[in-house]
Amino acid sequence: MTAMTVTSDSTTTATGGAPALVVVAHGSRDPRALSTVRALLDRVRALRPAVPVHLGHVELNEPLLPDTLTALGDGAAVLVPLLLSRGHHVKRDIPEMAAASRARTRVADPLGPHPLLVDALQARLTEAGWPTHAGPDHAVVLASAGSRDPESRADTARTATALSARLGVPVVPAYASAAAPTVPEAVRTLTARGHRRVAVAACFTAPGRFATECAAAAPWIASAPLGTHPSMARLLLHRYDRARGAGGGTDVLEGAREAARCATTNAALARQPHPAPA
Repeated sequence: MTAMTVTSDSTTTATGGAPALVVVAHGSRDPRALSTVRALLDRVRALRPAVPVHLGHVELNEPLLPDTLTALGDGAAVLVPLLLSRGHHVKRDIPEMAAASRARTRVADPLGPHPLLVDALQARLTEAGWPTHAGPDHAVVLASAGSRDPESRADTARTATALSARLGVPVVPAYASAAAPTVPEAVRTLTARGHRRVAVAACFTAPGRFATECAAAAPWIASAPLGTHPSMARLLLHRYDRARGAGGGTDVLEGAREAARCATTNAALARQPHPAPA
């Protein structure tokens, strides 16, 4: 699997009439989350100065998305969820808020699954101490928020499969709430298979309670939330561009096909013999 690089060339950087990019964050009681999201938006603005970039939250933080859309009047906007999988917010809450506004809106796909997301996950793991050449005793738990929506869990599983193919080790998806397995359960499963170096990869956009709790369950290293990694800014712009071109819904299908191509690799890794625990 290869990473996709998005550039701000003349075909995607509009002047004058560029629709606004509204980044839709979930919201958090942790003050670090809001500062992280604002810093990420600054990265997006630096990459694409001609595009007006705004922030709206589903809940908990201001500005709330309806207020952001009200301020846009009847202008054009592309809403890009700062969320890593499909789920209730992506499929219901955000479209309903958009429909209730006067703004002329399109809702883009969530950020995952996508190779740029895997770039950011891999980079954060490397920063945390993941080796250049992992051995058979290495494995990863991909920790995400969790959802009762089966499509959300499917997207997280695809991201785990793609990360597994990238790292060459088993990657097990796990959840902080609403779904199973939990991070401690996934860690125990991998440890029972003989993996002595189990890392927890934070599939979270910003710091918060879930990210903190999942990191605390790591028996070895835990990566930081994805935050302001450059690939996250490029991925937001990629989703914006796709939605502008009326192709926003197809990219998830591309991610599914890519994950299917990786599935054989992941299955083979899982079947490899593992050393006995020390």
